Amino acid sequence: MPLITPFAGLRPKQEFAEDVVAPPYDVLNTAEARQRVKGRPRSFLHISKPEIDLPEGTDPFDAAVYAKGAENLNNLVTEGVLFRDSSPCYYVYKLVMGEHEQFGLVAAASVADYDTNRIRKHEFTRPEKEDDRVRQIDALNAQTGPVFLTYRHNKRIDDIVSEVCKTTPEYDLTADDGVQHTIWVVNDSDLIDTITSTFDAMDCLYIADGHHRSAAASRVAAQRRSKAADKKGEASYDYFLSVIFPDNQMQILDYNRVISDLNGLDNDTFLQKVAENFDIEASETAVKPGQAKTFGMYLAGQWYQLTLKAALYPADDPVARLDVSLLQNYLITPVLGIDDPRRDKRIDFVGGIRGLQELEKRVDSGEMKVAFALYPTSLDALMAVADADEVMPPKSTWFEPKLADGLVSLVLD
Repeated sequence: MPLITPFAGLRPKQEFAEDVVAPPYDVLNTAEARQRVKGRPRSFLHISKPEIDLPEGTDPFDAAVYAKGAENLNNLVTEGVLFRDSSPCYYVYKLVMGEHEQFGLVAAASVADYDTNRIRKHEFTRPEKEDDRVRQIDALNAQTGPVFLTYRHNKRIDDIVSEVCKTTPEYDLTADDGVQHTIWVVNDSDLIDTITSTFDAMDCLYIADGHHRSAAASRVAAQRRSKAADKKGEASYDYFLSVIFPDNQMQILDYNRVISDLNGLDNDTFLQKVAENFDIEASETAVKPGQAKTFGMYLAGQWYQLTLKAALYPADDPVARLDVSLLQNYLITPVLGIDDPRRDKRIDFVGGIRGLQELEKRVDSGEMKVAFALYPTSLDALMAVADADEVMPPKSTWFEPKLADGLVSLVLD
């Protein structure tokens, strides 16, 4: 079984692509999705968040929601909005956000290689979120949310992608958030074979985003395999939908923290305790860290730059030396008393796409007491954690731009 394989994608006809394209299911809440689909009956949100077509207050995990998603998907196929390619293809996917652009490959990635950690992970998953994705895949009999993968860049793949992008794209559209999505279909058999063999020669791939989707695909494959024990050869459920980008084109933004109280401390005492592990310097402007091991802190209308004292830098541990770990281990846990950032309700996380003004807003409103701005985790650091078969702290990475839903889906035959 190859590391990746082409597949016959389910996708919109060209004239419907702008109507169909939608943000990922997990970046909008139900209310935002209801607002987004007004006047857009073909939006893929009707499939990825089908509770929007049921009465307000419907539990998004109710069985009726998954059934509605399947009904909506079938309707788009029946109406001719979506169609399936006649033969297996790869798809080149270009994303542009502002001055940043990246070129990836839409492919079906091997569940077996995920199970053996050749497709490497760096996050824990939550059972309830896995369960949701399993039920969604089973109901649709398709994978509609791609897993975001990365690999150490490869000149042969770069050259192929560059040549493909000289041809006319299948889709070229700009979504509501200003991100441009361009897709080319790769159906030349020689190119397909070269792409497959080149990736198969790689040591591994890395999950950037989509741990719950890939874990759910693995569970679905195991369940279906057990029910078809006499089936020979590969099945479509032995793969999961992915978009794979080279590491040198990826963009990771900061993932910041806000805390609701100072653990019973007044501001002066809190600052004194922070100073035990960090050098503190007040700043007249917002502090966006320019290098690792420095942090911005916003407290009582004042920004500070924090620099971890050099004697505390861990040397060899790929997890402990992450900035998110340093802040957690030397400030958030010992000073603020938050031991489990996954479950403690006193901490929240703010993606860097929202800017430092969002941190100021959360604190100035009184909702939060203190905010921390972090330097983005590097992709090399992510890969080092995954290579060591370790797990990163929660909310360590924020990738931008986001992939769209609805442009290419993987049907499970």
